[in-house]
Amino acid sequence: MRHFLDTYFPQLNNFAHNDIFKNINQVWDPLKNLDKVITRILAEDPTGDQIESVSGLTIDTSSSVKSIVVKRWIKLKTPIISQALEIRIDSGTVLEPTAIIKGPSVIGKNNDIRQGSYLRGNIVVGNNCVIGHCTEIKNSILMNHVEAGHFNYIGDSILGSFVNMGAGSRLANVQFRGLKEKMDDTINDIKIPIENKLISTGFSKLGSIIGDNVEIGCNAVLSPGTLIGKDNWIYPNCTVSKGFHPPGHFITPSEHKSKSRKK
Repeated sequence: MRHFLDTYFPQLNNFAHNDIFKNINQVWDPLKNLDKVITRILAEDPTGDQIESVSGLTIDTSSSVKSIVVKRWIKLKTPIISQALEIRIDSGTVLEPTAIIKGPSVIGKNNDIRQGSYLRGNIVVGNNCVIGHCTEIKNSILMNHVEAGHFNYIGDSILGSFVNMGAGSRLANVQFRGLKEKMDDTINDIKIPIENKLISTGFSKLGSIIGDNVEIGCNAVLSPGTLIGKDNWIYPNCTVSKGFHPPGHFITPSEHKSKSRKK
């Protein structure tokens, strides 16, 4: 546990749901049963069901996964919850029109859920985060002060506090498949090189683990199974390979040669 705190999440104690990280062997383990963890969090909430009565929210029950669709600008004065939808959203959070939120989802205080965002379920979001226009998130944990403001994809990932995702940056979660995998409709588990060993994650889909205070530049793409230590800066237009990247580094494109010169 101490290793994870030092390498990735020194501010984990400030995250309301830090107990998700207790008794884990690998830093990606909290994603394995995230749906059950969220169900437990919701079951322990004493707040009565309120979402259905909030003006400006439409309950969509047309699919097997129930969701809410935001119809107008809303700033929540008090927490709202629906046990049936498995969704809880805390006070101070702003919901903008056309945002879609599927359960199970737990969203903290003072967040901005902006126009066109798509929260696909199995999501835990801390406080003071931005989930912006055309940003899609599924099966992921976002701690406090995470900013994913423009055209971002976050799949099967964990983001520490004060992570900023530049416009168009994406956390890929499915590795390339061979012809046999496609024909058999299977996806092999992702294996991550750590200390000269290939470690099987047990996930066929796994995005990235992003430590506290990481800056991800515009249009950067992180490969499935990428582990980014705290305090890293990832330059724009960079493709980051899977595996462990230690804290406190600049990660740049292999041919970062752009410069200004006379025409």
